[in-house]
Amino acid sequence: MRIQHWQDVASLVLGVWLVLSPFALGFAGAAVWITIVLGLCVILFAVEGFVIPSYLEEWGEILLGLALVVAPWTVGYESVSATVSSMVSGILVILFGAWELMTDRDFTTWWHDRWHHRAS
Repeated sequence: MRIQHWQDVASLVLGVWLVLSPFALGFAGAAVWITIVLGLCVILFAVEGFVIPSYLEEWGEILLGLALVVAPWTVGYESVSATVSSMVSGILVILFGAWELMTDRDFTTWWHDRWHHRAS
């Protein structure tokens, strides 16, 4: 297991925060379980980035970040702290995933080969 991108470590820490935040901030209702489940998923994708490095887990993290941003508005979180934590965490997960994609050599090579070569 080797750390190739610092963004995976940041995502892991953010996932741990998401799992602990309902208890630290005192959420109630659906916000607790949604935040914990999405946090565990962020942790799993971050660990997957350590074990099987590829650019595919970043797409999963970006989708999880979008879910974190949208969840307070679709589910209707009662707590302002739950809403703010979910929104900020979601934006950070999206940013870390996108940043890692842009700095991942395999992805940038694939992107270049796929979109920047002229058809023969």
